[in-house]
Amino acid sequence: MKTHPYLRAYMAGIAVPTPFLLAAVTGFTIVRSSFTLPLPLEHVIIFPMAVVPNAWGAWNMLRLAMGGGDRWPIGLHGAMLPVLLIPLGLVLARMFGIDLITPRLGAAFAPVAIALYYLAWKYLVGYCNAVLGIA
Repeated sequence: MKTHPYLRAYMAGIAVPTPFLLAAVTGFTIVRSSFTLPLPLEHVIIFPMAVVPNAWGAWNMLRLAMGGGDRWPIGLHGAMLPVLLIPLGLVLARMFGIDLITPRLGAAFAPVAIALYYLAWKYLVGYCNAVLGIA
């Protein structure tokens, strides 16, 4: 199975965040319905649902294109992705007028996100890459 390595890299990248986002949307919907939160669901969840899986897939394709398997560990490569996603999320939250998400919250969450992304990329995306033959 040596054909279409970038498509396989993209699929391996999106395979990890998609189930987590489905669980997050389900939890968010239940909490929003139970406590009648005034946040509009489409403004809060559109960024993670649209951007995050595609970013993971593109980031995995970039790693493959750059020959990252020979240069640096996959966990380190994945840990760099929140450095791009958190500022992008903050900009979009400001554009949509969502005051719940602040730069202070982003800065506080960044070390946790970097650690979680490192582990997810090292163990989950690395496993998917190995299964699809692109590790």
